[in-house]
Amino acid sequence: MGHCAWAFTSEADRAYHDREWGVPVWDDRRMFEHLTLECLQCGLSWGLMIKKREIFRECFENFEYDKVAAYGEADVQRILHTEGMLRSGPKVRAVIQNARCYQALRAEFGSFCAYLWAYTGGKTVLYDGHAQGRLPVSNGLSAAIARDLKRRGFRFVGAVTIYSHLQACGIINDHAADCPCYQAINAAWPTVRLAPDREVGQAGGRP
Repeated sequence: MGHCAWAFTSEADRAYHDREWGVPVWDDRRMFEHLTLECLQCGLSWGLMIKKREIFRECFENFEYDKVAAYGEADVQRILHTEGMLRSGPKVRAVIQNARCYQALRAEFGSFCAYLWAYTGGKTVLYDGHAQGRLPVSNGLSAAIARDLKRRGFRFVGAVTIYSHLQACGIINDHAADCPCYQAINAAWPTVRLAPDREVGQAGGRP
C-alpha cells in the first residue's frame, strides 16, 4: 500500500502515510498534535519529526493542549533539556503560546476542528491537478487561515506550514490518484472538487 513517492522514504514515513496522512481529523487533541508537528518542523525535515515524535509526546504530555497551555518557564527548560529534544527555545515557547491560543479559539467556536473545517464546509478538498502530482507549497486557503491564526496570536503558522497541516489532517486530500489512500478517503468522507486556489510554488509531496 502507498503509491505516493515520498511514502517510501522510510518505514516510519510509510506507516505515517498509510495510517494518518490525509485522514480527516475531528478530534482536537489529535489536531493539536498535527499542528504542533508542523510548527516544530519549520526549517527541518519531516523525517526528523517522525523520528522524534515520541519525544515530543513525552515533552508535551501527549499534546494535551490544556496542560501545555499552563506551562511556565520551568517547563520550557525541562523540555529543552530532555534528551533528544529539539534545542529551540522559540519553538518550544511557540507551542505553549499556540496551546493558549487554541483554548481561546475553542471557547469561541466550540472546538478547533469546527473552526478549521468551517473553511471548507466540513468537506475534504480535491484540487484539480493535485492527484496528478501538481502540488503547491501553499495556496489561497492556507494563506487565509495562516493570516487569521497569526491575528489570533499563533506562532510558526505561515502559509506553507498551514498548507502541510491541511494535507495532514485531511482538509485537503493530496494523495496521488493511484494511491489506495486517495480512493479510501474519498469514499469514506464528504469531498468537494475545486479549481487551483492561488497556488504558490511546487512540491513533490510530504517534504
